[in-house]
Amino acid sequence: MLLKIRSPRREIKVIPPRRAKMRIFPLIPLLTLGLWFGYKQLQSYFVQPEAIFVLGGHEDREHFAAQLALKHPNLPIWVSSGSPQGYATKIFTKAGVKSDRLHLDYHAKDTVTNFTTLVKELKSQGIDSVYLITSDNHMNRARVIGEIVFGSQGIVIKPIAVPSHGSPEPLEKIVRDGGRSLLWLLTGKTGENLIDP
Repeated sequence: MLLKIRSPRREIKVIPPRRAKMRIFPLIPLLTLGLWFGYKQLQSYFVQPEAIFVLGGHEDREHFAAQLALKHPNLPIWVSSGSPQGYATKIFTKAGVKSDRLHLDYHAKDTVTNFTTLVKELKSQGIDSVYLITSDNHMNRARVIGEIVFGSQGIVIKPIAVPSHGSPEPLEKIVRDGGRSLLWLLTGKTGENLIDP
């Protein structure tokens, strides 16, 4: 019900408090999400990463990570399911990166498991922040997964996108893998058998 109050100059509409609350209620989750995203952006901006974390899939990412590693000579490099071991090692060696900094892991089967298979290992090494290296068209999905999986263990990500020629991934993939990450958080299962090969 809308109350109208007439004054000599104009008509004033007064919205009853209950109806006003109903209009504001749907905005609360959006406001919360916006504040969380803003906080994560600021956190990512100010963090000083302790490792380089590369999502396998394209050798361009490994070449890019090798160049980044030269600029940060004290950071260990973790590559999750990247190029075959001999080839990946050659990429980093040729760039001048010492092999004792390089950690290659081949347990992941997809983007969600890139994070879930290594989160405990990184945490056990005392790593609380990483540069996240992946292609620009893959970064949105990787960030959502990373914020859930790594974020749940207190690991902050600082994304650096590698230029690619691919078009951005569809929203459905981001939502699906965000859901799989939440499933992992709640049950320890990644739901990898739920996706199409």
